[in-house]
Amino acid sequence: MNSFKDIFENYHWDDIKAKLEKVTLSDVENSLEKSTKTIEDFLNFLSPVAAQKLEVMAKMTQQLTQKRFGKTIQLYAPLYLSNECQNICTYCGFSLDNSLKRKTLSSTELIIEAMALKAMEVNHVLLVSGEANKTVGIDYFLTAVRLLKPHFANISIEVQPLSEEEYQQLHDEGVNAVLVYQETYHQEVYKEYHPKGKKSNFNFRLETPDRIGKAGIHKMGLGVLLGLEDWRVDSFFNALHIDYLQKQYWKSKFSVSFPRLRPAEGIIEPNFIMEDKDLLQLICAYRIWNEELEISISTRENEKFRNNIISLGATAMSAGSKTNPGGYVVDQESLEQFETSDERSMNEIRSIIKQAGYDPVMKDWDAVYSGI
Repeated sequence: MNSFKDIFENYHWDDIKAKLEKVTLSDVENSLEKSTKTIEDFLNFLSPVAAQKLEVMAKMTQQLTQKRFGKTIQLYAPLYLSNECQNICTYCGFSLDNSLKRKTLSSTELIIEAMALKAMEVNHVLLVSGEANKTVGIDYFLTAVRLLKPHFANISIEVQPLSEEEYQQLHDEGVNAVLVYQETYHQEVYKEYHPKGKKSNFNFRLETPDRIGKAGIHKMGLGVLLGLEDWRVDSFFNALHIDYLQKQYWKSKFSVSFPRLRPAEGIIEPNFIMEDKDLLQLICAYRIWNEELEISISTRENEKFRNNIISLGATAMSAGSKTNPGGYVVDQESLEQFETSDERSMNEIRSIIKQAGYDPVMKDWDAVYSGI
């Protein structure tokens, strides 16, 4: 088996959608009682009828999360490197067709932004960039990692898909995790959302986690952009992808994120509305299906939802986020990728977590002990 594409081609969007509609309450109950869950059980947990068991699922999610991760929440913050992008994506503020101010941080500016994060006591940083290979490519990322490595315990990246060799270079420099989102697994409409640029190549993006796994990256983060297509079907394919990756690259760890479409310059309205209760069901489905999976909640979500999800499955949360390059200090007016919903500071989020009886963790000790 060469890549996930070999498995993906055996499944069809409309077939999964039809299966979701046929799930019965008995199917859901039987899946909840099983000691070992399969991808078919995950499909049952995603189904519309499973919403009737949401209270039961939420209690199970809380118990399973505490059993595996304790009462801790890992805190991190994004550091946006650049909003330059060569792609046209109909849902993104960085899209090439948005005629707005572009910004790429210099090495000096990068350190200034990093020091602002250190003042917030951030030790886990996520480097994010638009997809501009000529100006913000592997050489830029390697320089950024080398500059930041002395200041942070853990460095993750969320940038354009790279080659296996380039991921190996990042791994050798100490990058702990790579996040890459397919956005939607609906191949027939993918091109409509990505009409121009390298990102329009569906299969190249689909096979990116395989290249990350082969490079030996410690952790991979996956997700779909919730709001583009039917969230239940897209999430099934995302879980199918994770299921394959865990078996193929068993030494790596995995996380899942839940980006919902947020307002941004020039973007489309969500094609599918996902309510808070739907997102809660999705988080519960992932946790009950996969006890080892890390679950990350970003500042795209509102304060109320983030407060409640602390005790219902989250293992990591961003806080105090700025989604534009230089947003902390250097250039606060540069183009942002999307508007955040929860604008509370890192200290406020830490306080909320403590009030919920949980421990906010600023340093990722796992990276230290694993020798990364």
